[in-house]
Amino acid sequence: MRHRVFSRRASFLTAAAVVAHTIWTSAAPALTYPLYAREWGLTTFATTAIFAVYPVFVVIVLVLFGNLSDYIGRRETMLLGLLASTAGSLVFAVAPDINWIFIGRAFMGIGVGLSAGPSAAAVLEFSAPEKVKQAAGVTAAAQAVGMAAAALVGGALIQYAPLPTRLNFAVLTVILVMMIVATWHLPNHTASRPHGKWRPSIPSIPNGFFAVFVTATAAVSTAYVLGAMTLSLGAQIAHDIVASSNMLVNGGIISIFAIATGLATAATRGRSPGSILRAGAIIGIFSAASLALAAEVQLLVVFAVAQIGAGIAYSLLLLGGLAMINDGVPKTHRAGTLSALFLVAYLAQAVVALSLGRIASLAGLADAVLVGVTLIAFLAITTLLLNAVRARASRPARSRAHHDL
Repeated sequence: MRHRVFSRRASFLTAAAVVAHTIWTSAAPALTYPLYAREWGLTTFATTAIFAVYPVFVVIVLVLFGNLSDYIGRRETMLLGLLASTAGSLVFAVAPDINWIFIGRAFMGIGVGLSAGPSAAAVLEFSAPEKVKQAAGVTAAAQAVGMAAAALVGGALIQYAPLPTRLNFAVLTVILVMMIVATWHLPNHTASRPHGKWRPSIPSIPNGFFAVFVTATAAVSTAYVLGAMTLSLGAQIAHDIVASSNMLVNGGIISIFAIATGLATAATRGRSPGSILRAGAIIGIFSAASLALAAEVQLLVVFAVAQIGAGIAYSLLLLGGLAMINDGVPKTHRAGTLSALFLVAYLAQAVVALSLGRIASLAGLADAVLVGVTLIAFLAITTLLLNAVRARASRPARSRAHHDL
């Protein structure tokens, strides 16, 4: 059936919207976790398990289908992902018990697993030629918009609209259906298709790019662990520190993270991926220390500073990691490499969320926060070291290339 194909600009905006949905669907249940806990008598471990089901299924899909869009096209793969995300959101909207919630999270994980790599690649490929260098920044900003929308729209609907555990997801379902319609109008292509037929395979790294991949993956994994702290435990931390039962207020506190994430992208223009990573890792260490202090003294101003720092660090680490891949990986392997990166990052997110939930249930929220911030600091330091090693190793290659000229 013939249909109108979007222009490059409309395609670019649609791809960015699909990127935003990957975080919106991830964060949408964050403010409902306390409601589920009260309604069904759930522990903190159970609510973090709801969150963790999502990245587990993201990882499964990335293992099996990480390079799918390189073969069948970005549009078709994103459509499959959006359909799965829509199914998951719809299940949340009608869920009668906790078992349905886990099913809904599984569908959301499948949806994001299918669309995360292709949408990030599509943002780059639909960028205007003179703005290709800004693609990673757009991807990071789109994720920030998704998180802010989940926190603010969800908080308002939960607090002031009827059906607090359902209407939020009904609205998200409608928005996802609109994204499906828009995505249908994208041109179906990739930058350059590999030869042969597609078959399931674990995402692989092109020869000669392992150092770049490891450094970028360490950075994005650190960012995603920061996100796990905010999305799996953020509502409870905000409730304890702010002492507010108003979900819009708590959502607003969480959205500080997202707003800081969006604003940080504007300060990265003209900077190299390595320098962006370095700044993100240093700020990540600072934000981890601030969050530990906030959990101890329970002051709103300290928590707000921690959220701002975490948001900036998340943005810089994610942006630097994606830019490093975009700059250095061949077009024919770009989506597969991005999928491999997201595979590791989402797996780290799942393990951290489950572990922190278990610690919170057994020892208390303060101990879970302390373990989380220690892990964030460790990952940030590891990112700094890997980035330094990669930069040192690349200098001889650049010197030889310059000498040959």
